[in-house]
Amino acid sequence: MENNTQSPSNVDSALAHLADVVDQRRDAFKAGQADPKTSYTALLFSKGDDGILKKIGEEATETVMAAKDARQANLAPEQQKLLVGEVADLWFHCLIALSQFNLRPEDVIAELERRLGTSGIEEKAARKAAGQA
Repeated sequence: MENNTQSPSNVDSALAHLADVVDQRRDAFKAGQADPKTSYTALLFSKGDDGILKKIGEEATETVMAAKDARQANLAPEQQKLLVGEVADLWFHCLIALSQFNLRPEDVIAELERRLGTSGIEEKAARKAAGQA
């Protein structure tokens, strides 16, 4: 897959940049300066928590289906491209949800960094013991 040279070279900075754009559009929507009829991001924010979360569920399902199709097609380039596109859609909608709840991708990155070096099984058991599931 080709790397877009116009986007930030670092994944963290690319997500932060996109989150900045999402936050700006959220604020414009809240100020009545973004029309849900002409802005997809404003449309998502107009649907509130439930609408945003429902969209994440839809995108997650589409990602799973694309991954299954990619595996069945032995990761043919066109199937890889479809999978990457679905993951991009899922990540975008997750950024919308983070913004809706006044969170940032940096919060997610910090949590992933905190978990580095910890067994996923141990980490999940610790959350379960703390009542966080």
